[in-house]
Amino acid sequence: MSYRSPVNDIRFILDHVVPLAPVAETEMFAEATPDMVEAILTEGGKLCDEVIAPTNRDGDLTPTKLENGVVRSAPGFKEALQALAEGGWVGIAADPEYGGMGLPQAINVGFNDMLSGANLSLQLNPLLTQGQIEALEHHASDEIKALYLPKLISGEWSGTMNLTEPQAGSDVGALRTKAEPNGDGTYAITGQKIFITWGDSDVVSNVCHLVLARLPDAAPGTKGISLFMVPKFLPDENGNPGVANSLKVVSLEHKLGIHGSPTCVMSYEGATGWMVGGEHKGMAAMFTMMNNARLNVGAQGIGVAEAAYQKALEYAKDRVQFTPIVEHADVRRMLTEMKAEIFAARSIALACGVAIDMGRATGKESWQARAALLTPIAKAYGTDMGIRVTNTGVQIHGGMGYIEETGAAQFARDVRITAIYEGTNGIQAMDLVGRKMMDDGAAAFRLLQEIEDEARGAREAFPVLAEDVWQAAEALREHTEWLIGQGMQDRFAGAVPYLDAFARVLGGYYHLRAAMAEGRNSARGHLAAVYIRRLMPIYAASLAEAKEGAEGLYALSVEDLEA
Repeated sequence: MSYRSPVNDIRFILDHVVPLAPVAETEMFAEATPDMVEAILTEGGKLCDEVIAPTNRDGDLTPTKLENGVVRSAPGFKEALQALAEGGWVGIAADPEYGGMGLPQAINVGFNDMLSGANLSLQLNPLLTQGQIEALEHHASDEIKALYLPKLISGEWSGTMNLTEPQAGSDVGALRTKAEPNGDGTYAITGQKIFITWGDSDVVSNVCHLVLARLPDAAPGTKGISLFMVPKFLPDENGNPGVANSLKVVSLEHKLGIHGSPTCVMSYEGATGWMVGGEHKGMAAMFTMMNNARLNVGAQGIGVAEAAYQKALEYAKDRVQFTPIVEHADVRRMLTEMKAEIFAARSIALACGVAIDMGRATGKESWQARAALLTPIAKAYGTDMGIRVTNTGVQIHGGMGYIEETGAAQFARDVRITAIYEGTNGIQAMDLVGRKMMDDGAAAFRLLQEIEDEARGAREAFPVLAEDVWQAAEALREHTEWLIGQGMQDRFAGAVPYLDAFARVLGGYYHLRAAMAEGRNSARGHLAAVYIRRLMPIYAASLAEAKEGAEGLYALSVEDLEA
């Protein structure tokens, strides 16, 4: 069975669950009419199904490789990425002044969902380029914007982010890469970066690296970090790739999955770079790129889960054990729960996209705060869900799922990295209970009030489901009130289960809205019942765990753990 992009599901969510209509009513996004959105999603889905998806298996079986200092892409990747570039898909949400479509981020999230399901290894290339585009739009000088943005938006060049070093992972402030002023407005960048996704390739004419480094007078920690644009080839007077810069790929990592994506160890040896965002302000600029990537990495988990679900469903329909196994109660349970989880995570991600768009278009703090609140939830739940669903896909295949030739295992291997990308999911949860609660929970309480109000209004049509959602939101409200009064160590100890509980309640809310849109005896109504009655109740156990705090975890010493 070939992959089918979930165009109808995305359109339904944007029509009825987290409506895009208010976004289209703003002056900034007035062109995002229903007809335009339908055309974009339909054509994007067609590209993913017919051009991108056929390259997925080849990328796994014939990985990228490093030959004589040149990264050779997997079969079909160059042609597929050229098709993306020619269609303008890299610049869906980019500024029209530099060649972008200027469409809402929510549409970009929907496309990245479909593209990830078609081929995650390939999708990582435009994903990083899109993040770099946003960082440059917000922080770069006019000269850098004019030179780099048209090339990145067109897909002619690609972008990367260079943060991690052998001794500096989550502790970015420990990085040692140096930036020495050359006296002409450029800087000499020297150091080594690891885990650089699509750090080099033969599919574009130039690779543009955003590199975090320290100036000679930099303070220790993150406050002393600056950001630099360091291209593989130095642009000539016409803006075309000129002489090679002083950088190279040392090696490619051998990974569990995403074999078609080159993960590079990069060496910068006095490479020429240009500052982006001002002296010692590199983290602020890089966080713009990281936040873009965090949401769209959540979409990666959703997209791969969708592909795994489709493959598992097809197998369950064809595999006969007395009857087709799709008729077995446990297999039916796994399939329906897979579908329900995907819908919940997809709705959360699109809701985050809509909040980002409304925040940009209206400038209202309430929308900006909602976008900030939803970002770690969308990233963590989308990717954790992707891991669960792809593992369930292997289980449905039985022993054949463990055999590589079926392709079921590839989804599980590929998606596993997404819970680590762009800040591990533990870091996302700590961000949620820490930085995102610095408003004393105001943004969270506004969202929970919205859920309770809507659940109250749904009681006549769906008395049981609506009551369940209301009770869940109220329990989450009470826990959030308790959380605000705790110290950070206790918050952090329960952060992951708290985030999961929040996501479960949101999932129930969005499923309830879907059921209200189609009615009691509709397929979406039945699916809502599966989620709200079977999966949402996990929130209660998660909140119980979250309330335990840190003391019990530290009661066991390191020596006890070793015993």
